[in-house]
Amino acid sequence: MRYGVAALPGLRPIRNLYAPHHTFRFGPLTSGPYTQAMSPGSNVGVGCVLALCAAMAAHAQTPATSLEKTQQTQQFLDQRLSVWRERLKLLDWRISVAMTPRSDLAPKTLGGIRWDKPKKTAVIWVLDPSDYRLPFPAMLEDMELTIVHELLHLELASLPRSQASRGSEERAVNGIAEALLGLDRKKQ
Repeated sequence: MRYGVAALPGLRPIRNLYAPHHTFRFGPLTSGPYTQAMSPGSNVGVGCVLALCAAMAAHAQTPATSLEKTQQTQQFLDQRLSVWRERLKLLDWRISVAMTPRSDLAPKTLGGIRWDKPKKTAVIWVLDPSDYRLPFPAMLEDMELTIVHELLHLELASLPRSQASRGSEERAVNGIAEALLGLDRKKQ
């Protein structure tokens, strides 16, 4: 798992029934194969508590429901699409963003784009939030990278393309998208 919190070794929640404002407290487990090497004065417990605090802080920024998450994500995507359309001078294009399940995207991709040059319309597909395994803020950053990446493909649409140049174009688009976002995030 890319982002996760390991179980708290050597600790288990103990129900505390006599203090209603302290629902759980942590106490030592009985000695087992994973706890024999831990001495009572070790700092493993402190590290685990800090990891748990970091995980809880990230979780606190996550929307409560799937519907809320989808709505906030779509609002974020529409806002960032507007910003990047203006920056890349694509305001004469009608572009939309759609969240798409992994099964509907090309293998090993997180997004895609289809455009109609004569009509100047395009649809960008980004991986649906339910298919991400990142914390909510990291997911949004990754989706913004996908939007910028796909807009750069649109910008390059007038250049000649071949199967041989596809890999070079992908590397160039990845580098430019990451550089643009790096500059944007430095300003903030």
